[in-house]
Amino acid sequence: MPIRYVIVIYVGLYFQLIDMISVSKAILVVSFGTSYNDSRTRTIGAIESMIADKYSDWDVRRAFTSKMIIKKLAERDNERIDYVSDALERLVSDGIKDVIVQPTHIMNGLEYDDVVRIVDEYKGSFDSLSLGKPLLTTEEDFDHVVYAIGSSLVAEAHSIAGKDTAVILMGHGSEHFSNAVYSQLYLKLRLNGYQDVHVTTVEGFPSFEDTIELMKEKRYENVVLFPFMLVAGDHASNDMAGDDSDSLKCILKRHGYNVHCVIKGLGEYNEFKELFLAHLDEVICNF
Repeated sequence: MPIRYVIVIYVGLYFQLIDMISVSKAILVVSFGTSYNDSRTRTIGAIESMIADKYSDWDVRRAFTSKMIIKKLAERDNERIDYVSDALERLVSDGIKDVIVQPTHIMNGLEYDDVVRIVDEYKGSFDSLSLGKPLLTTEEDFDHVVYAIGSSLVAEAHSIAGKDTAVILMGHGSEHFSNAVYSQLYLKLRLNGYQDVHVTTVEGFPSFEDTIELMKEKRYENVVLFPFMLVAGDHASNDMAGDDSDSLKCILKRHGYNVHCVIKGLGEYNEFKELFLAHLDEVICNF
């Protein structure tokens, strides 16, 4: 057999072996999801790309926990995104042996509980299946998030409206007991000297009214609003910055504040992307 054919065969076998190795383990990045395509690219997509760049020998895949968003994207854009169990089933079918599931959720709430339950159901389907933590899980996480808020969001707010301004971080809120993370974050911010940073929620405590009451202790002229959410989707565009009378922006304006809205999700800031990556690093270090 001519030597050139032997070389071609060995090169082909080499790349087949590399392909087999590369698909033996996968990182499944699980997000709530959003139907705002641009925001999804700048946040969820950016985090996934960062993970893929750092862990190039892992297959990085996507799953959402919102079935409503999955359905909407399929019908509107003909884009298929797996629910968590579907993504894990696909990994089983593809012969993946080792899997790490890393959520991009803010807290250990209802959505994360579902992820935990589904991952437990698939424990026996892989050689190893590990689950990472949401953004705010440990005491140390709160310290890191407070630092990230100060170096990114607060700095941006000051560049927009000056230092003598109120900064309001609007989270989603939940009926789940994990909603307490918003109060803990607010207290952590104050203890770290961020007296002008407030935390509010759309569907939990503190409510918009609670936050406005707490702001009365200091007379602000300007307020800068940020969504304390991974993506800047419907809640950021409507509940926070919308023109309806019950939006946070309009409520604050009726109280006499000059309101500035920043429509950017946490996933657009390197400081927060690095925190999600750090949680994944913890899991991989123990892999």
